[in-house]
Amino acid sequence: MRKLTIYILLMLFIPWLSIPLLGKSSFKRYLPGTIFMSVYATLEGYLAEKKEWWWFPYPVKPNVLGEMPLILGPFFVGSLWTLKFTFGNFKKYMLLNIIIDSFFTYILMNWFKRIGYVSLIRINRFQLSLLFLLKSILMYGYQYFHEFVFARRKSN
Repeated sequence: MRKLTIYILLMLFIPWLSIPLLGKSSFKRYLPGTIFMSVYATLEGYLAEKKEWWWFPYPVKPNVLGEMPLILGPFFVGSLWTLKFTFGNFKKYMLLNIIIDSFFTYILMNWFKRIGYVSLIRINRFQLSLLFLLKSILMYGYQYFHEFVFARRKSN
């Protein structure tokens, strides 16, 4: 149990060490899309808990979703980096997301299950991949919409 706690804390905090390398302007620019997607992923987590799509046997804290360390750590920071390197080129964005999401779904999920962090219950890996694909499209669309609206306001 103690080893799992250490893994979870490392998973939450290590990605944040890369934020200074991202740059202040990139952080500010891509923060809206990342926050939108983090809120969406949190709401999805509550739905998944209710529908038993997956199960986190290790409670992070009472009344806190088990996936919060994933959302606030690698998902949040990874979204910022993904948008920084690919925003403006949708094909490149989707290719990178498919690679990252496939790595998570087909490799990391095995490790997470082995250490007792999460198990899929009423959803299979392919369906999880489709959920990730949907989230990727939504995040890109939100960021595009956000930039379109605010770029338009600045020019007027």
